[in-house]
Amino acid sequence: MVDPAAQDVLEQVAPEVLEPFSETGRYGRHPTFARITTPEKLLSALPYGAARTAALDAALAPIRVTPAASRARCARYDSEPPELPDTIERPSMLVFDKITGFRDAPSVDAAQAAFERMAQARGWGLFRTDNAAIFNPRDLRRFDVVVWNNVSGDALTIDQRAAFRSWIEQGGGFAAIHGSAGDPVYFWDWYIDTLIGARFLEHTGQPHFQAARVVIDDPESWIVRGIGPDWTMTEEWYSFKSNPRTAGAHVLATLDETTYDPISRRGEDLRMGDHPIAWTRCVKNGRSFYTAIGHRPESYVEPHSAILLERGIAWAMGIGDTHCRAGREKQGSARGKLDPQR
Repeated sequence: MVDPAAQDVLEQVAPEVLEPFSETGRYGRHPTFARITTPEKLLSALPYGAARTAALDAALAPIRVTPAASRARCARYDSEPPELPDTIERPSMLVFDKITGFRDAPSVDAAQAAFERMAQARGWGLFRTDNAAIFNPRDLRRFDVVVWNNVSGDALTIDQRAAFRSWIEQGGGFAAIHGSAGDPVYFWDWYIDTLIGARFLEHTGQPHFQAARVVIDDPESWIVRGIGPDWTMTEEWYSFKSNPRTAGAHVLATLDETTYDPISRRGEDLRMGDHPIAWTRCVKNGRSFYTAIGHRPESYVEPHSAILLERGIAWAMGIGDTHCRAGREKQGSARGKLDPQR
C-alpha cells in the first residue's frame, strides 16, 4: 500500500483496516505490522469480510504499479553487503535479525546473548547483522549455519532469496527461532512451506503467556537426548495451520495441550491434537531446525530450552550424528559430535 491511489481506495472501501497501513497509525513506523499482513487478512476476521474484500479487489484492479511505488517498495531492501572480518572461526554462525514486521526487542536481545554465550563456550565463529545483502554466494560460503533471530517481515530481495535457497539446498544449515515463523502472512512460499514446514495460525491469548508441559517426542534424537521426558515452562505458545510432521519434519518436542488453554485473543480454539513445537527438516542436502519457543527472554536461560536451542543450532551447523542428503536424514556427521562438557 505504498501507492497513494491504493491508499485512497482502501480508505474509501475498507477504512476499518486502514490503520496498519497508515504512516501516522500505530503500526505505521518501521518496523510495521503492515509488512506482515494484508487488507484481505484483516477483513477475513470480520463477519462481512468476504463482500468487502471483493469490493476492494474490484476497486484496486484498475490501479497500475507506478515506478515511484516500485522504488518505495524496494527502498526497504539492502543492496550493499556488510564488511566481514578477515577471519571467522569455523564452524561459524551468521545471526540475522532484520525485522521489518513485528519486533519484540527483549526477545531479540536475549536470543543474541544466548548465541554469544554458546559461541564463546564452543569456540564457534559468530557474525551478527541485519543487512540482508549478506545473502550472496560469496559471503554465505563463510558460514556453516544461518540463524534467523525472530525475523519478521519481508527481508530479502529475489536475488538474495535465490542465493540463500541455493546455499541451503547444497548443504548449508538453517536455524530459526519463534517469531521467524510467526507472521500471519508470508510472501515467500518456499521459506515458510519448505524451509520451516508449517504456517503460523495464532498464539495463546487468554492469557497470553501460560505454563505448559513440553514433551520430548523422540528421546533418541541427538538434539534432545538426555534432556528428560518433559518439562514445564511459561511461554507464548504457537499453533500452526498444518502439522509439520505430515510434511516430513522430524519432530523433537510437542506440547501437551491438556496443560494450558490453547485459546486465541479472539476466542479461537488453537488445539492441534498432535502439537509439534520444535523440529528439524532436510531440504535437499541442507539442514533446517526450528523451535517455536523464544518469546520470553527467560526462555533463553531455561535449562531444557537452552539445551534444545544450542543442540538444534549445532545440528544445523553439521554437528551431531545425522546429516541430510537428497532430502533425507542419514546417519553420520562430517563434523562429529558436540562435547556437552566442553
